[in-house]
Amino acid sequence: MFPTAHVDTFTRDNLPPSSLLPQFLLERPEVRYPARLNAAAELLDRMLSAGHGDAIALRTDEASCTYYQLYVRVNQIAHALRGPMGLVPGNRVLLRGPNNPMMAACWLAAVKAGLVVVATMPLLRARDLVPVMEKARINAALCDVRLHEELLLARAQAQCPELGPMLWFNDGDGHRVTPGSLEALCSAQPTRFEACDTAQDDVALIAFTSGTTGNPKGTMHFHRDVLAASDLFPHHVMDTRATDVFCGTPPLAFTFGLGGLLCFPLRAGASTLLIERLTPETLLAAIERHRVTCCFTAPTYYRQMAALASGFDLSSLRQCVSAGEALPDATRQAWKTATGIEITDGIGSTELFHMFIGSSGPDVRPGAIGKPVPGYRARVVDDRMNTVPPGTIGRLAVQGPTGCKYLADERQRSYVQQGWNLTGDIFTMDADGYFFYQARSDDMIISSGYNIAGPEVESALLLHEAVAECGVIGEPDEQRGQIVAAFVVPRPGMIERYGGEAALAAALQQHVKDTIAPFKYPRRVEFRDSLPRTETGKLQRFKLRQAPSA
Repeated sequence: MFPTAHVDTFTRDNLPPSSLLPQFLLERPEVRYPARLNAAAELLDRMLSAGHGDAIALRTDEASCTYYQLYVRVNQIAHALRGPMGLVPGNRVLLRGPNNPMMAACWLAAVKAGLVVVATMPLLRARDLVPVMEKARINAALCDVRLHEELLLARAQAQCPELGPMLWFNDGDGHRVTPGSLEALCSAQPTRFEACDTAQDDVALIAFTSGTTGNPKGTMHFHRDVLAASDLFPHHVMDTRATDVFCGTPPLAFTFGLGGLLCFPLRAGASTLLIERLTPETLLAAIERHRVTCCFTAPTYYRQMAALASGFDLSSLRQCVSAGEALPDATRQAWKTATGIEITDGIGSTELFHMFIGSSGPDVRPGAIGKPVPGYRARVVDDRMNTVPPGTIGRLAVQGPTGCKYLADERQRSYVQQGWNLTGDIFTMDADGYFFYQARSDDMIISSGYNIAGPEVESALLLHEAVAECGVIGEPDEQRGQIVAAFVVPRPGMIERYGGEAALAAALQQHVKDTIAPFKYPRRVEFRDSLPRTETGKLQRFKLRQAPSA
């Protein structure tokens, strides 16, 4: 490792031992970074040096911000953090806010100042924030004033003796500066700030997993990780351009959103449209209004937007990226029929920061997520880490310039084995090197000796006219070990149209039998008004497992 610039060495001290780290692939020219590297300076300052200062960096419905204007605000916040707030490189700063320019500027400023960012989802409650604050040993916090109540409750409950200043910001009224706010503090700060001389392997952020298992983990990422993610997937898979306008639904606190809605566009000199609250309809309207070219969202949104797309001018769109959960082929085809655009499916993980498998355009193969992003390599392995033959179900193992570095967590031993990241996903790979998602390892259902992938059953159900959303899990059964259970959100009026819940359940069961192997049909169907999802749109199957059977 390179000499650290961190005065507070908490993150480096709590990195996994070298024997438990994955092998990092850093031979490609794009990821051969210098020893001293500051990710924020690379994303922002370098654009000014390239004469890009007058280009639009951030957009909202109300205003826009140039690269130079963003640079000035970032520098003022960095001064406030290191000066009046008294923080030193390596201190952890909790960020709490929706997708708006101030949240983006705070993230860049903290990284530029050599601090470690811990961004949190806007909808988290105090009970969710407390373990994050305690695990990351938070030193300070910047919070949108509209979200401050839960943070104050968490501060009162958390055992964080290091926790110092907490400042509020409010991006909702650009004409008002509230005394005592972050904006007020910044107004007195210089407009230039020399980026902290961080090492490429100094920790820039701790991203906490989004809670699909109910037990989040802190994943640490280096400055070079932020840039590697920004230099590989956007370039090789998306063909990102300076003229692009990005928009989407994932929060900046989620690495999918941080990459797709901030780091990727800034790295290319493009712009990003930040909107705090989006629905499928308002996202479509934003794409039309701002001539968005690159959209990032989850499969659930694409499915709902496909039914509404004809009412909007989406001619500006050229890239639509899906991640967060499996993309059903029915959703892919519905979106392509509605818009003519082939969705770029991808798989990544919080542990590896962003996408490591994906394909777009002519490289898309039906049913496949794609091939490894250049700079990464992947294989499908058995329980002994042996590569399995093409078409055989196994565990996905990945290596690349990024990799799992849990914050003081014993689960590092199971995630990294023999230098490979084991993502917890079950895949097959064909003879041409395309990877086909099957399920999360805990979503693979074994019934009467048959392996049944829950997402495959979900995809079959979504082809039925009556199904708006669904989730499939395995439930214990004395005779079969497990049975397939489906939780279905029906489209309005469909239960009545089919003559009641029992009749519709039978129709769905027969539909699955007619669509995929009959033994995979759901032996139990339960209808719901909604399904439990994370703030980023991931289905929380663990909550379905916890629910009592009907």
